[in-house]
Amino acid sequence: MTLHFTDEEILAARPQRNPVDPKLPYHFLVEPEFGPGGQLLNTATIFLTNRECPFRCLMCDLWKNTTETSVPVGAVPEQIRHALERLPAATQLKLYNSGNFFDPKAIPREDLTEIANLAGNYETLIVENHPKLCSDQCGEFQQRCGTQLEVAMGLETSEPAVLATLNKRMTVDDFKQACNRLLNQEIRIRSFVLLRPPGVSEDEGIKQALNSLRFAFDCGVDCCSIIPVRSGNGIMEQLQRDGRFTGPALRSLEFVQQEALTWNRGRVFSDLWEIDRFADCLECATERIERIRRMNLTQRISNSIACDACDRQNL
Repeated sequence: MTLHFTDEEILAARPQRNPVDPKLPYHFLVEPEFGPGGQLLNTATIFLTNRECPFRCLMCDLWKNTTETSVPVGAVPEQIRHALERLPAATQLKLYNSGNFFDPKAIPREDLTEIANLAGNYETLIVENHPKLCSDQCGEFQQRCGTQLEVAMGLETSEPAVLATLNKRMTVDDFKQACNRLLNQEIRIRSFVLLRPPGVSEDEGIKQALNSLRFAFDCGVDCCSIIPVRSGNGIMEQLQRDGRFTGPALRSLEFVQQEALTWNRGRVFSDLWEIDRFADCLECATERIERIRRMNLTQRISNSIACDACDRQNL
């Protein structure tokens, strides 16, 4: 059975999106992140409300908190001010908009100067963007900000056949070329790598995630976030019912991060969003999640977790 789906099929499987207000970010927070200089940095993350990403990636559920049409000019700066007025001081600022920062239908170009002014007090500004939308505009925006820009891009996987099934509309060469363009503009890069996308076994998922992390670092990426693939967007539940998708085990995420940290090639984070759903052993899940959290914050390998229940499962 094929894993290739059209935009129409992916859209048809969706549940309803969440109600959002274009004048307000749908979430914001400050949390510590291990920075490129080797210290913990308070990082303000603002999840902006704006138009849905035009790329209908198979595994994506970020569309749930987006609008169907472009937000008015001035709405995004208003959202940023709303969040910053309510957040404690931070060193880094992340503006995540559930899509592409340099898509003018998501972030109006008329707003870029005001956004740059709001971000100018931070050491680093991190935005997310599709590799095919990385152009000279990224460097121009960095100049407006007067601060270090970091662009987060979804590589997802360096396995061409698997990447083609994700409906991301890019190739590994597209990713590499985007990295080259950004590096030539002295922009830092972080990347998202999937752990166990649809149609991939647990062991193969681990192997592909490690290969993808190596590829990302080879392309000049500064840090990588490992994203355990989850259901929740409609089409993934359909694949799960058909036996073509199973979420990864918590131990697999732990292993991939630990292995990648031994390379000393860059920062490696595990995404802890809804991490409890990947707990395949209730006896050690809390300890394993805490271990992953420590590795996120220290970028060092913590003491391993011994669990008799896990050992019995693997007999």
